[in-house]
Amino acid sequence: MTVEQFDPKQTTTMETPSKVLEQQSKELNTSVSSTKQNSEISARIGFVSLGCPKNLVDSERILTQLRTEGYDVVPSYHDADMVIVNTCGFIDAAVQESLDTIGEALKENGKVLVTGCLGAKEDEITEIHPNVLGVTGPHAYEEVLTQVHEHLAKPQHNPFVDLVPDQGVKLTPKHFAYLKISEGCNHRCTFCIIPSMRGDLDSRSMGDILGEAQRLANAGVKEVLVISQDTSAYGVDVKHKMDFYEGMPVKTHLKQLCEQLSKLGIWVRLHYVYPYPHVDDIIPLMAEGKILPYLDIPFQHANKRILKLMKRPGSSDRVLERIQKWREICPELVIRSTFIVGFPGETEEEFEELLEFLREARLDRVGCFKYSPVEGATANELPDHVSEEVMEDRLQRFMAVQAEISAQKLQDRIGQEYLVLVDEVNELGIVGRSYMDAPEVDGKVYLSDDYDAQPGDQIWVQIIHADEHDVWGVRVEDE
Repeated sequence: MTVEQFDPKQTTTMETPSKVLEQQSKELNTSVSSTKQNSEISARIGFVSLGCPKNLVDSERILTQLRTEGYDVVPSYHDADMVIVNTCGFIDAAVQESLDTIGEALKENGKVLVTGCLGAKEDEITEIHPNVLGVTGPHAYEEVLTQVHEHLAKPQHNPFVDLVPDQGVKLTPKHFAYLKISEGCNHRCTFCIIPSMRGDLDSRSMGDILGEAQRLANAGVKEVLVISQDTSAYGVDVKHKMDFYEGMPVKTHLKQLCEQLSKLGIWVRLHYVYPYPHVDDIIPLMAEGKILPYLDIPFQHANKRILKLMKRPGSSDRVLERIQKWREICPELVIRSTFIVGFPGETEEEFEELLEFLREARLDRVGCFKYSPVEGATANELPDHVSEEVMEDRLQRFMAVQAEISAQKLQDRIGQEYLVLVDEVNELGIVGRSYMDAPEVDGKVYLSDDYDAQPGDQIWVQIIHADEHDVWGVRVEDE
């Protein structure tokens, strides 16, 4: 199992989008050179996508509309007529990365539009970078396109040449995709400013979600990762109203959504799930093999007082009882979580309670980071901030406890066989993931000196070796 250490200097930016953009540009240029040799080159836009999977989906929607209108997307500043930077503003390090990227784009290209979470703080951007052409906030798709049209006219567009796939432009490899089911969040966690940027919960209709999921499956996607700011709250804002998909009534509720997605015959993985009571109803679907037995639940802490200061639901006793119940129903369940150490006012005794929770919960995937003040977060006003030295000490102790748990859990996997989704084949062999591994954030499965596969293939693998993070295996006959 993977144990991660989050450094305040790190951000939430993912590596996959830039790689996929570069590959898509190569494919597009090949297509353009063979079909548009004697025609005028399309308007070209450079695109930088920063932040988490939720931001990545926003980037995909913007890019899909740009390609629909005939714009070409290129991976370099110098080849672009304009650059769009989709920013992240979750933590201070991410804000700084966004501001630095905007500055780099201005220096290298000069014509820059800014959108995304940090765009909600337009004054902060324009104070540092007054020469940006325009600024929009998160999921402001139409506004972004309007600004593009103002500064870069629509190209002559032949829809028979510049085809956009039914599933839209994706910034993930062809075999997996993120499926965003809602925008915004109703929670007001004191360390978070996302609701002030993205607003309150706004659930997508079941028909829209299931239609997109079906198009992804038709395009060859083998895994969808369900994401939102609060996946468990899906449908709360519309009082779980009845919707329709392909003429059939479906309730706007997480369980019904999972049941419908399970009919696609692909992996369905849930992220950002709050441990509400109705999540109990999802576990039997996992035990039945309908969706992956994997839950990403950001617990953040175990002490009741600290959780109250964070304005987070739950307490360690109830969580431990629920985890035990879930594992009784679905023994193969993998739980991923993140925690904050050094939250303002956290005492040594409260931190020790968190360590004891770790020892009892024995979570499979764990990320931890030191508390970092974020401009606008109400936690900044709390008394008794913990010193950097104490936070670092607690982080290291936390990681040591979880590393031991993670190493043992992976050792227990040796000799077991798992279906593995191939992500890449490099000079060392096959690199893939089992149901236990979400892309970017979890561990990997390596098949050394085995090259007979393509990304998106699914093969059965027996685990023969493990460390604290990843596992190694050998291919076995399909079952």
